[in-house]
Amino acid sequence: MTLVQLRHLIALVESGSFSRAAEALFLTQPALSRSIRALEEEMGQALFDRLGRRIELTAFGRDVLQRARQIVFEVDELAANGRQQRDGRAGSLRVGMGSGPGAMLMTPLLLEMARRHPLVHLTVSRGSTDRLLQGLRERELDALVVDALSVSPAPDLELVTLAEMRGVFMCRPGHPLLRAASVRFPEVRKYPIASTPLSDEVARMLVELYGPAAHPEACVTLRCEEIASLVDVARQSDAVLLAIRASAPDLVELPMKPAVGRKARFGLVTLAGRSEPPALSIVRDLAQRLLRD
Repeated sequence: MTLVQLRHLIALVESGSFSRAAEALFLTQPALSRSIRALEEEMGQALFDRLGRRIELTAFGRDVLQRARQIVFEVDELAANGRQQRDGRAGSLRVGMGSGPGAMLMTPLLLEMARRHPLVHLTVSRGSTDRLLQGLRERELDALVVDALSVSPAPDLELVTLAEMRGVFMCRPGHPLLRAASVRFPEVRKYPIASTPLSDEVARMLVELYGPAAHPEACVTLRCEEIASLVDVARQSDAVLLAIRASAPDLVELPMKPAVGRKARFGLVTLAGRSEPPALSIVRDLAQRLLRD
């Protein structure tokens, strides 16, 4: 028994005659007759009563027809779902996001899926890079969008850079530090400094620029994985936020001397050798559009 034979059976019933069914299937009538006869032989029973030029399903044939329609429907649905997943229009996607990219990417990604890809089952997880990497390695996540500098090179990971963005010190409009034309780090330290957890490379950069007192372990007094909360704190207090400039457009960049010259690098991390979910291309395209200064 083949799927083609079941389709022949359905077409024959729907058309009501061998000639019309053969025409609809682009077959010769003898070829269609042989297909139906082979199906009946395999079933061990007749599917049709031949009444002159008319055909009529037997009781057994009606039962086979019902099940054949269900089988063909399921196969067609499976094929359609495969095409949708291939095109990123269905399936599931589990993405982990670090604090920086998550602040700028999570809500737009959820909106993009709701508006344009309603059949995709999206799960977004937030957390530290170490915790997200663990979820990736345990197959609980399909990909990560994180600070690339916080990911140690490993043979089981593939990392592709998505964007490089400026990190700066920011504060609310009207902050006392904005009265000066330039700001030195010792003045900044007089106020609470807020930041997400920073990579070792960023910590080294801060120490090189401003001295040992600028190491995050020494100067950051407000640390949180969720940058949105830290932005709110900076808006409503004299706390100074150290973060990606684009994460808080309404805050004012401090005129630091010397300026923070290096950029944060955001990357897409996947497991080496693992098949990529088709919908991941949506995340990649959106990140490349949005993660920019």
